[in-house]
Amino acid sequence: MVSTISKGIIDPASVADARVFTWAMMAALFSAAVWVNIATWVGAPVSTTHSVVGGVMGAGIAAAGFAAVNWPTMGAIAASWVISPVLGGVFAAAMLAFIKARIIYQDDKIAAARRWVPVLIGLMAGTFATYLALKGLKKIIEIDMRHALAIGAMVGLAGWAITVPLIRRQSAGLENRRKSLKVLFSVPLVISAALLSFAHGANDVANAVGPLAAIVHAQEFGVVSGKVAIPSWVMVIGALGISFGLVLFGPKLIRMVGSQITKLNPMRAYCVALSAAITVIVASWLGLPVSSTHIAVGGVFGVGFFREWHAENRARRQSLGRPPAKRIAQEERRRRKLVRRSHFMTIIAAWVITVPAAALLSAAMFLLFNALFG
Repeated sequence: MVSTISKGIIDPASVADARVFTWAMMAALFSAAVWVNIATWVGAPVSTTHSVVGGVMGAGIAAAGFAAVNWPTMGAIAASWVISPVLGGVFAAAMLAFIKARIIYQDDKIAAARRWVPVLIGLMAGTFATYLALKGLKKIIEIDMRHALAIGAMVGLAGWAITVPLIRRQSAGLENRRKSLKVLFSVPLVISAALLSFAHGANDVANAVGPLAAIVHAQEFGVVSGKVAIPSWVMVIGALGISFGLVLFGPKLIRMVGSQITKLNPMRAYCVALSAAITVIVASWLGLPVSSTHIAVGGVFGVGFFREWHAENRARRQSLGRPPAKRIAQEERRRRKLVRRSHFMTIIAAWVITVPAAALLSAAMFLLFNALFG
């Protein structure tokens, strides 16, 4: 069936009646749409995939009881709420630490950038090639992790070889200061953001329109199947929907994730984009159902908290040699936190309640639909 049901969220046999199944999927769609729009309105970047999963679970419970839900699968999804953002944050922080140590804090920053930026671009190209092979090409041809990694390695080496002379030319004449490094990371950042957006759409649009494809199949054939093909016009609706949503409601969340959680520059944003792709690959290898939204935001938090830790460490080392009057007070250090705690708590709370909130909305809508049109 569609991805949300083929993963075993609910047992199709428990809602074998096409009419009941149709209203259940309608309820899942409406509840996910309502919840995601509410979260967007309050400025919380929640997972569309988890909203749809919660909607399917709630409608399944309302239609066939708690026994219809595959609870081990739901447990794996719940575990991914914690595991995937933490992994994204750890990878992003590790990448930023590497860039600081190998490039930013080197005496000759331009020479270090010429050596390492092509390597980082090759790593980015290889990572995204592996990601797209796993998430995109495997829908056309059979690709396992070993072949996907081989594709990624070849693309990564090609990316490194192409960018070595480009970075050398671009860095010619640049001053030996941190601002120059932002120039060298601008192009990799734009490319990584575009590739991450492409991969996000390729992965999440199918989840969002999955219930609609299931409805179309049930109405066309009059039966509930364990596997359906998603019609092209349904995918077009999903593509148009995600594009219009980005144009109309995206700027608010872009400002939230890009600047209000913690300040991002091209190097930090590059770390976030790369960590998101790496985390998805690792999670796919481990068989964990993850959200690219959660991972990317986790990467932003990881970068922000690493900056806090790094700044406090430097301030602590510098304060050892200062007279007591010039040492920064503990209260002042707290005021200078680089991650806004209010946004952090809002986002975490929204993540925790996404599935149960979507499930409750979906169950209520299914009961309403069944009462009105059943």
